[in-house]
Amino acid sequence: MAIKEFGVSEIFVGAIIVGVIGNAAEHSSAVMFARKGKLDLSIGIAAGSGTQIAIFVVPILVIAGILLNKPFSLVFTVYELDVVFLSAIILNLIAHDGKSNWFEGIMLTAVYVMIAVGFFFIK
Repeated sequence: MAIKEFGVSEIFVGAIIVGVIGNAAEHSSAVMFARKGKLDLSIGIAAGSGTQIAIFVVPILVIAGILLNKPFSLVFTVYELDVVFLSAIILNLIAHDGKSNWFEGIMLTAVYVMIAVGFFFIK
């Protein structure tokens, strides 16, 4: 299995690798609109992606798990809950004024890297 061969945890692969690769089209659209100065649309795409997962995909997975007799539990660690809570706060702080600059982008990237490092070391 590739996860054991590379020595990364399942949570890192699920939260970081699958998240980046699975949403590559949305990420590229958000970057394209941000470069054109349409920040509201760019933030809407980025925030809408997370909302779509939380409101639609997770409940479908829970129901599918019940039907397939493979329960999908929604038991989260303290770190995972902290990441969700702090991500929502950071998004609100960045998006509330409707403007952005390169420094806010660097800060968001740094936060993402810090979260990824945290997930990398969780076994």
